[in-house]
Amino acid sequence: MTDSLSPLQTLWLCETVRLREAQTGLLEDSEACRVARSTQGSLSQRVQARGLFLAKRDGLLTAMQHWLQGAKFALWLLIFSAVIAGFALAKTALSGEPHAINIFWALAGLIGLNLMSLLLWCFSIIFSQQTNSPLSQVWLWLSNLLARDAKAVQLAPALLTLLQRQKILRWGLGRLLHGWWLITLCTALLTLVALLATRRYGFVWESTIVASDSFVTLVNSLGTPAAWLGFAVPDSELIQHSGMQALADEQARQIWASWLLGMLLIYGILPRMLCSLFCEWRWRRGLRCLQLDANDPVWQPVHERVQPSSERLGIVDAAPEQLHSTSAGSRSTGQAAVLVAIELDDSISWPPELPAQVLNAGVIDSREQRRQILEQFSASPPARLLIACNPQRSADRGTLHLIAELSRNAAHTKVWLLPTEAADERLTNWQEQLNTLQLSHSRSAPWTWLEQGDE
Repeated sequence: MTDSLSPLQTLWLCETVRLREAQTGLLEDSEACRVARSTQGSLSQRVQARGLFLAKRDGLLTAMQHWLQGAKFALWLLIFSAVIAGFALAKTALSGEPHAINIFWALAGLIGLNLMSLLLWCFSIIFSQQTNSPLSQVWLWLSNLLARDAKAVQLAPALLTLLQRQKILRWGLGRLLHGWWLITLCTALLTLVALLATRRYGFVWESTIVASDSFVTLVNSLGTPAAWLGFAVPDSELIQHSGMQALADEQARQIWASWLLGMLLIYGILPRMLCSLFCEWRWRRGLRCLQLDANDPVWQPVHERVQPSSERLGIVDAAPEQLHSTSAGSRSTGQAAVLVAIELDDSISWPPELPAQVLNAGVIDSREQRRQILEQFSASPPARLLIACNPQRSADRGTLHLIAELSRNAAHTKVWLLPTEAADERLTNWQEQLNTLQLSHSRSAPWTWLEQGDE
């Protein structure tokens, strides 16, 4: 599942894990760090490997899928609200007496709020570090609400933190804002066309203190760009006559309607479209440059866990004549058959007589032995692993977790429940727990399988 993640989703999960650890302390990550250290890559790749392992283990990957589903549904709700808002804008602009619509009130109703929002966004881009908008906050709130996953509560803050650090948050939210307004204005344009096509409207302008010549200049100035696209612009005589009363002339109505549609397109839709394309370009450009900066101080606490200092700085001491072996066993090759035991009593004779091709990894009795053998298996996973357990002991969570961890570091695993005298209830519990882990088990040693791979 993690192979299909985009770079953004990968870093998003890593950032979510980091925020959790910043609030609660470092998580139990021994296995995650072993997986990261076995990754042949840079420090950044190892940090990502650790983060993805912890995210998958703790259910954050599934929570992210739920959050994305909620985000898509929230996006559809915003699209629906944009359609409703666009319809309302057009209806409001042409409200009142159909035979005497104030042309400038209609224009202000169509593009006034949009222009104010656009100017505020431009101001925030140039002068302010504030990137959130009410619309984006509503979308994030709906996404969290619709996710219906308690673990998804940290995903939205992690996403915002990640995008802010990568300096693409404002462009992502800009895509959302301009897209919403673009749908709203396009809906308003279509609704306006439908209303003008099915009803008869007359247009006037009114003013007590502004002379008609000023209106002529204003209408011509605003209409010049629209005229380049073929929209009609009223002449000075038509403007002056419209200031006295709504003209009954059919051509006058059509010219004013064409001018109003041109204003909505030129000063409403086109600026939003250009801003939307600009934000989309910056967003995609930022995504192409998206990467985890392991040198960022926020990742400093995990450096030593995923890449020890000796690896980052290089070997500075002379190599010893002979490497020390561990009591937990020796490193096996990827083709090896390995036998390992967990917490055996002194009364059990160990190890048994083994075939020549089987390596004895010893008995895991301590945390240090557990760490050593897991690191060996992580670096060179055995092809077949036989885990010997004493059914006289209880199948506690620690032992079962160790068995599961060992099995994840081998190609094939079986469990040998030693033929010791154990209570039926305890033996049954062992078998049920191993079945839950989907591990094959038996009371007799499967030497043929371990040696040759045959059942």
